[in-house]
Amino acid sequence: MQYDVKNSEEYFELLEDDWRKEKLLFIRRIILTYAPDLEEVIRYKMLNYGKDDNYVFALNAQKHYVSLYVGSIDKIGNAETLLAGYNYGKGCIRVKKSIKMEETGLEQFIHKTVDMWRAGEDISC
Repeated sequence: MQYDVKNSEEYFELLEDDWRKEKLLFIRRIILTYAPDLEEVIRYKMLNYGKDDNYVFALNAQKHYVSLYVGSIDKIGNAETLLAGYNYGKGCIRVKKSIKMEETGLEQFIHKTVDMWRAGEDISC
């Protein structure tokens, strides 16, 4: 879904108060707790996290899942193990209603991705 908003506050106001909002806020908390230096902005009608026009993640609520976008999942070491149970593609992790994120390696995946980005490693697609 696309949200025609100017900032994250407007984005959250438009989100329906359902399981997608809960999952999205859970992922957002992981990102901002581990990397409080990342700026949260709206780009391409979704939440983006980065600094100085160099973005690490995008986050968006879709109709049937929450999307966490990262440049290229294959560039993150051990991604297959960390993302076990998720449906994901080259750069998009789809978080469905039934998944219990706290029981997965998603938080470690996010930490590894941020660490690589901070080290200047290429995580782009």
